[in-house]
Amino acid sequence: MAVETHVLDDDCATITGWGRTAPTLARVRRPRGPSEAADAVRSSGARGAIARGLGRAYGDAAQNAGGTVLDMTGLDRILALDPTAGIVVCEAGVGLHRLTEALLPLGWVVPVTPAIRYVTVGGAIGADVHGTNHPASGSFGRHVTALELLTADGTVRTLAPGTPLFDATTGGMGLTGVILTATLRLLPVETSLMTVDTERAPGLDETMARLAAADRRYGHSVARIDLLARGAATGRAVLTHGDHTPYDALPRRHRARRAPLALRPALLPAPPPYVPGRILGRTAAGLLEELRYRGTPRARTGDLQPLTAVLHPHDGVPRYRNRTPARAWSVPRAGSVPYQFVVPYGQEEVLRKVVRLIADRRCAAPGAVLQRFGAGGPGPLSFPLPGWTLALDLPAALPGLGAFLDALDEQVAEAGGRVFLARDSRVRPETLAAMYPRLGEFRALRAALDPRSAFTSDLSRRLDL
Repeated sequence: MAVETHVLDDDCATITGWGRTAPTLARVRRPRGPSEAADAVRSSGARGAIARGLGRAYGDAAQNAGGTVLDMTGLDRILALDPTAGIVVCEAGVGLHRLTEALLPLGWVVPVTPAIRYVTVGGAIGADVHGTNHPASGSFGRHVTALELLTADGTVRTLAPGTPLFDATTGGMGLTGVILTATLRLLPVETSLMTVDTERAPGLDETMARLAAADRRYGHSVARIDLLARGAATGRAVLTHGDHTPYDALPRRHRARRAPLALRPALLPAPPPYVPGRILGRTAAGLLEELRYRGTPRARTGDLQPLTAVLHPHDGVPRYRNRTPARAWSVPRAGSVPYQFVVPYGQEEVLRKVVRLIADRRCAAPGAVLQRFGAGGPGPLSFPLPGWTLALDLPAALPGLGAFLDALDEQVAEAGGRVFLARDSRVRPETLAAMYPRLGEFRALRAALDPRSAFTSDLSRRLDL
């Protein structure tokens, strides 16, 4: 359908990703509906426009130096809900935290979420985000049954799964157009709790073996891996496995029986004011990882924990700086360089080598997680493929970091793996082409759909997307 033109208020702002590296200046426009979004795109000029949600893309995917950035958080309405069928229709600027607050009391949750709920639906589709249940549930786009997309010609198209434009949009990093609304298929739950088993693995091989075994037993599994441990302890980890708790499994006198679907956010206390932002250097990070590992029982089963604590551990960190989640415990003031890759099953030796290289560099990378992926999505730029994925953050000021990560990229690409574009801020274009074999297909679709590159970002320029 065609859209009409409206005038918008706008201002210039310096914008960065969540890793706080490579800030750029752009004009920010805040559409309140499809017509205003279309006007912003039409008037964006030679530098084009890109949509932005709650700013949790770690790198430069939602930046546009010298161009326009569309702040989509004004399109944040839940438009329709079928509580019987478990279907919700919402605008793209709705955050997953708001959906959780609205849907959980009715016995529904979004089936796939990343480690933080403070991302928008549009962002989750554009990055085709994954959760700790990927082997069983796939990535976010698998649960989208329809979406409305504003394309470069100023029309709004309704897209269905399995069509080329829909598939390219899931994982397309906002470069096919502006997602306006989405229809999501939900997951039924009986309580707001999860039943969690925790265990320790003394080294990487044992960590991998236990994660593989968990695929058959649990819906959610993840390993928090110590990347400072060396020798026989290289790759040691604390593993967490969980499933949604049915009502009948609640202990007889458990308080959740009175309000089984109440949202129970898990919050960590704020660090005291005298704690410096650079507390987690290598020595402190090593101590923290040692305490975490030693403080976890060898095996613990049947813990009842709020689903927010299990599925969204980053939400527990106090938030500072205009509601941006604080990362003072893990991110130096100079910023961090996030890095996430996946290598296919059968390439475990490459994963072992990468973990050893990181451990030998003595990089302070607290919060690193290892998990398994199931079948990949249909999008040409969708990140997951069947294999092992490791996610970590490295200090931006680490000497020789760029060359080190370039070398890791080459090994990942040679193994048939890839990096996650939503966490990337520095991969080379030639390396990306080796990682994403359908990149040419994506570029051809964009050239036909958007020949003037109305939708552009710092990431798309850097990688020639």
